[in-house]
Amino acid sequence: MAKKDFYETLGIDKSADEREIKKAYKRLAMKFHPDRNPGDKKAEAKFKDIKEAYEILTDSNKRAAYDQYGHSAFERVNMGGGNTTDFSDIFGDVFGDIFGNSRRQQRSSRGSDLRYNLELTLEEVVLGVTKEIYIPTLVACKLCRGSGTKIGTKPQTCNTCHGSGQIQMRQGFFTVQQSCPTCHGSGSIIKNPCNICHGHGRIEKSKTLSVKIPGGVDTGDRIRLSGEGEAGKNGAQAGDLYVQISVKKHSIFEREDNNLYCEVPINFAMAALGGEIEVPTLNGRVKLKIPYETQTGKLFRVRGRGVKSVRNGVVGDLLCRIVVETPVNLNEIQKQLLSQLEKSFGGPTGERNSPRSKRFFDGVKKFFEDLTK
Repeated sequence: MAKKDFYETLGIDKSADEREIKKAYKRLAMKFHPDRNPGDKKAEAKFKDIKEAYEILTDSNKRAAYDQYGHSAFERVNMGGGNTTDFSDIFGDVFGDIFGNSRRQQRSSRGSDLRYNLELTLEEVVLGVTKEIYIPTLVACKLCRGSGTKIGTKPQTCNTCHGSGQIQMRQGFFTVQQSCPTCHGSGSIIKNPCNICHGHGRIEKSKTLSVKIPGGVDTGDRIRLSGEGEAGKNGAQAGDLYVQISVKKHSIFEREDNNLYCEVPINFAMAALGGEIEVPTLNGRVKLKIPYETQTGKLFRVRGRGVKSVRNGVVGDLLCRIVVETPVNLNEIQKQLLSQLEKSFGGPTGERNSPRSKRFFDGVKKFFEDLTK
């Protein structure tokens, strides 16, 4: 018998986002969950179909494969044997601990992740750098090795939950599973706490880490240091440390993706006659030829002088924006020379030497003539 389309199973459109998928799953799971339909095989089978559709459509890779190949994308995976269903696993992901999930409880003892904000200069992120950072955190107690107990003693099994860390209560159709109020979910009681950590298994300590920053990172990038977060409780796995990168504003360059931009001022004599100047890059200077009659705003591209991408290794360019600077602090001789130059242009609207000015003032003249018609 052909399997029903996953989107039809959940009653959603193919364009549905993850929030809509979870909402549809929650509604149907509440209706067909075996705890609400004891002994009903059809409801159990329906719930399995709903669960399978939810698992596929909330995984971006699986959903893409399903959209392209349909159910055949997963046939080879399911040929090996029976498909068992853990009702508490995915249902607990949506509803928390309503139906209980001991594995979820165990994972919660993992140490917390930490975040460190690291500000770098543009030169550092372009070329790469190694930085030492100072991290205050919780580390496993060396005396008790994270157990929280005195040497030679062990935690005792909790008499309330008998070591499971959870207790169950029946509420109508549902079995509600909660953390044990006596041991707070650990499953054990420490009668003889460690003198150093006082039974916590962790102590506050600061540590210095050396972090290698690869060239090409940018503001918003994160570097993950596995296991460098807070130590887990009762010897559990430590969390991770995320180094959040931000880049200081540079006095010359601005970065956009892998390209660098800078403004290059030139005097109007060079702009008119052309010439050659030196412009800075992050790894030395390069010569830039300025053609005659260059205008403000002209962009010149220096290839391969930008930033090397940390993702694909492609190197960006340096783009130099020309700004023609009006001279200041003129002496009398310079003023006379400029006055002679201006007369040779035929005034501010000289058609030959100032075509943009000519077009502008002709447009102004026509504008006023149209107003008086």
